[in-house]
Amino acid sequence: MINTDAFNYINVLDKAADASWMREKAIANNIANVDTPGYKRIDVDFETTLRRELGNAQYITLDEKVKNVDLDKLNVQTYTDSAGYSYRIDENNVDVDTENVELASEQIRYEALTGSCINSEFQRLASALGK
Repeated sequence: MINTDAFNYINVLDKAADASWMREKAIANNIANVDTPGYKRIDVDFETTLRRELGNAQYITLDEKVKNVDLDKLNVQTYTDSAGYSYRIDENNVDVDTENVELASEQIRYEALTGSCINSEFQRLASALGK
């Protein structure tokens, strides 16, 4: 059996891509419900979860932090953003312009995660294997 930490970063990037995809779906759902009275927007916060799991220790390398991350705790869920103020009489707190900007931003993030970050990790592994 080969004991390796080679996939630590790939596993975390995979969880980040899953969260990004989930956030895109949440934002699309918000846009679809822009005219639903009383609807409260939903969102996904992977960054806070990842920051908490990596910890705040200054004198531990990032490699060590990533190695010790419990991947099951990086499974994020949507939450209702009740803190967002509603400027509308129907108490819906979705601002379609903000949601469209967030959707574009999230699409760029997802493409970066899946298109370059994860692929570059696999390329590093391939070059380390001499392929």
